[in-house]
This record gives sequence, structure tokens and C-alpha cells, in this order.
Amino acid sequence: MSELKEETIKDKWFKIRELFERRFNKTPDLSAILYVIGMRELGKHQEKFKKEEKVQLMHIATCRILSTSGHYRLIGKDENDWPVWELVEKLPNQDMLEQEMYMRHHIVNYFEEEELI
Repeated sequence: MSELKEETIKDKWFKIRELFERRFNKTPDLSAILYVIGMRELGKHQEKFKKEEKVQLMHIATCRILSTSGHYRLIGKDENDWPVWELVEKLPNQDMLEQEMYMRHHIVNYFEEEELI
């Protein structure tokens, strides 16, 4: 049963990657997908971001996707109107592969919730 669910997540993950490939003409990695989610969550139409802003966008995305599992809670916006998140529940202790799979599951959930796939 869990094998079937895993296959579904895998299929949806590839569907997300295909969306990015069609839109940006390159295969995205996890960071690229988080970056785009962060820009979407920020809601500002801005062409260029400084390096530290790009890191912050990926942090915003990470907090947003992990909020569905109760890890983060949105507490408001800062003086620049960027979302501010607070850690509510620590992430499980996982190795790199497990962490990536955990993130992929949450990204798939985000794309489903936002009706993007």
C-alpha cells in the first residue's frame, strides 16, 4: 500500500518538474523549485533579487510547505512586507536523502493545495 502512495508522489514530483521544464526550459533541482515557491508566496513582481534575498525566498518556501505539517507558523510580515515564520515543531532527524524526500512530499502537497497540478 505505501509503495503505491510513494509511486503517486513520485509521479506528481515528475509532473512538477515537467511544469518547470516547460516554463523555464531547464530541469529544476529542489532549490529552484523552492525559489519559485518563495517568489510566489512573497507575491511581489520583482525581476531581480540580491543573493541574500534569494536565500530568504527559499526559506519562506521551506517554511510555507512545512507549515502544513505543523513545523512552522506564519506570524506576520516584516517592515519590507516579507512573510515571517516561526518554528513550532522541530523537523524529524533524517539523513540527506530522507530530508529531500520529506521536502518533495511537502512540495507535492503544496502544488496540489494551490491547484497547480
